[in-house]
Amino acid sequence: MIKLRIISSKFDLHCHSTYSDGVLRPDELVRRAARRGVSVLALTDHDETGGVAEAHRLAAGEGVEIVNGVEISVTWNSQTLHIVGLHIDPAHPELASGLNGLREGRRRRAEQIADELDKAGVEGSLAGARAHVTNPELVGRTHFARFLAERGHARDVNSVFRKFLVHGKPGHVPHLWAGLEQAIGWIRASGGMAVLAHPGRYKLDEPQRCALLAAFKEAGGAAIEVVTGSHTPAQFQSYARYAQRYGLLASAGSDFHGPGESYRDLGELPDLPRGCTPVWAAW
Repeated sequence: MIKLRIISSKFDLHCHSTYSDGVLRPDELVRRAARRGVSVLALTDHDETGGVAEAHRLAAGEGVEIVNGVEISVTWNSQTLHIVGLHIDPAHPELASGLNGLREGRRRRAEQIADELDKAGVEGSLAGARAHVTNPELVGRTHFARFLAERGHARDVNSVFRKFLVHGKPGHVPHLWAGLEQAIGWIRASGGMAVLAHPGRYKLDEPQRCALLAAFKEAGGAAIEVVTGSHTPAQFQSYARYAQRYGLLASAGSDFHGPGESYRDLGELPDLPRGCTPVWAAW
């Protein structure tokens, strides 16, 4: 069995702010991370880097190092995946242009989700979702979920996703995101490292999973999230072995969106399994 590895600094390399679908502003995230003992924090908003500069402004005074990050939406073999970029240059024109295109796609998808919810008898969902948004360019499924939970259509945000926003349910709208090679290319062009986010969440059988990891590696992917909020302890061990098999570095991130909404709080992560090479070893 792969044993747990002790790390000297607490890294949390995946979280979200109000610039995408988090509930805390970047400065609030930094303060919370500092209180919880996080020393290195990556802000990885969905298809958006606008909060990174704000996080940097507060971080030094709180004793937190900020890693420039982003989480890019990808379509691979008709499935939606997420690729985290770490140590990116947010101003790089290739990355900035790509993310701008994805945000425009998100705007169109939000209108389509609202249309589907209207057909299901849920009126006013687009305005309701926008009431939960601080970045008007990024109305996402989580904003719709918060509106629907607020109106009593489900017990909580996670229940809304299962009832309304996944495949086969009212409110689900398929969407074509960036290609896998395209997203990794943007990240690498900006000087960053590409990380496959929360791989245990994707509905893949073993041959598909191996095909994805091989394609990710071949396209220039650097690491996978071994320890992440939605993984079980068994998955920590499993994806540590996948990282070793495919010669990938291992990352760790809570995928924190807000108190009471996330699988884990900032910094609430076990150590990487022994035998992994941490992504931060390359820094």
